[in-house]
Amino acid sequence: MNDSVEKGDSVEKAYRAEVAEGKRWVVKVGSALLTNDGRGLDGTVISSLVEQLAGLRQRGCEVVLVSSGAVAAGIVRLGWKTRPTVLHDLQAAAAVGQMGLVQSYESAFKQYGLQTAQVLLGHDDVLARDRYLNARGTLNTLLKLGVIPIVNENDTVVTDEIRFGDNDTLAALVANLIDADGLLLLTDQEGLFEEDPRHNPNAKMVQKVDAKATELDAMAGEGGALGRGGMITKVRAARLAARSGTETIIASGRVAQIVAKVASGDNVGTWLRSGKLPQAARKQWLAGMVQIQGSIELDDGAVTVLCKSGRSLLPVGVRNVEGRFARGDMVSCHDSQGREIARGLVNYNADEARRIMGSPSREIESLLGYQGDDELIHRDNLILL
Repeated sequence: MNDSVEKGDSVEKAYRAEVAEGKRWVVKVGSALLTNDGRGLDGTVISSLVEQLAGLRQRGCEVVLVSSGAVAAGIVRLGWKTRPTVLHDLQAAAAVGQMGLVQSYESAFKQYGLQTAQVLLGHDDVLARDRYLNARGTLNTLLKLGVIPIVNENDTVVTDEIRFGDNDTLAALVANLIDADGLLLLTDQEGLFEEDPRHNPNAKMVQKVDAKATELDAMAGEGGALGRGGMITKVRAARLAARSGTETIIASGRVAQIVAKVASGDNVGTWLRSGKLPQAARKQWLAGMVQIQGSIELDDGAVTVLCKSGRSLLPVGVRNVEGRFARGDMVSCHDSQGREIARGLVNYNADEARRIMGSPSREIESLLGYQGDDELIHRDNLILL
């Protein structure tokens, strides 16, 4: 090996160290890996995947697993020879298969002393603002408790008009929800190639590129051969994940210990870089997602805490509430002079905000009749101006 190659490897390894520093991961695995050529779930693959994710947990990382395979598993359980085309049949297969899928994961994770939770998400759960906050809160709570959420689309009730369309997109939106450091898309291909390797055996695999790079559209576009292999959805997922500063890796799930290799910063698969600092990316994403529905006036102490300490906005620091807004709406935060200092997604509606303003968080339950979030606006959902 010559010096230039060694130097190049060293530089690439240094770049991948950025990936290795990730502590919160979303790992997506597709049906092609999980199912045994249409003969149901592949227990060996599931055991290997769970062993790797357990190893990631042992390293101190948090993990969310986004798993396909419910429909394929259900078809086998129901004794059907072919995949149905009628929507209700597909939904029935998903309902039956989801039971087997979760049971397989629960049994496998139990061997490592890890608890799992089933989380079925629909389109509105990540796009409707109130449900977005609920889904985010649930996933963050599960991670805090040391539980591994197993996420899938709620195929039993979703319609074609409002479904995500693929679990790559769902995984990216989950990465947005929890501010993941890394998104690992496990597929049956080694990564993204510059050309179709089935037609050109000398085609080069893309090792590292910005997720927004326009050349990716030609490599994985719907008009190209690789588009039929699902790479277009993975590129789109990487661009979604980049909104919250998440780094995306596309890699083969058939490579031994692939999860550990990716998380260690090894030069495997294709790295689609976010190109932004996580906090800045998420703030930009929040700023552009909704319109302002109301305003909140803060006292001087709250203004200082927000601007200088980067902390959440508590009800005790609020002096006045204007407008009619719902939980999850974007509201504007002003100081006593009327200057806008911040915007954020509010955890309570306007009437509730008026009832708890100026009060300590410990009094929320007595004022509203239930104990909600301690913060009126959490710092992760707050944009300083």
